[in-house]
Amino acid sequence: MSQTKDATAERRVPGGACARCGASPAKGRRFVMAGELRCLRCTLMRPSLLRRSLVTALVVGTILTAINQGNVLVQGQFPSVLLWKIPLTYCVPFCVATWGALVNSRS
Repeated sequence: MSQTKDATAERRVPGGACARCGASPAKGRRFVMAGELRCLRCTLMRPSLLRRSLVTALVVGTILTAINQGNVLVQGQFPSVLLWKIPLTYCVPFCVATWGALVNSRS
């Protein structure tokens, strides 16, 4: 029991190695999520971060698509230019939400 407690405490020490992969992240590439130090790659792979960013992208992307392309879609038209515009409309809020989470968790 004490070994598990010591291992958890070791994972939470700032300035150490990534709690997930063991890499030693450089200054400016250290992030603390849920009390654990993580490198950039492991932070971006965190399921809760991805889930939150995806939900944000779905909500905001749908609203933006409705505002910007709603009249065209309601008319039943689907010009080929929308094949890149609509996915990009969802990518922007995903990137913004992910960036915000990274900036707020920087160690």
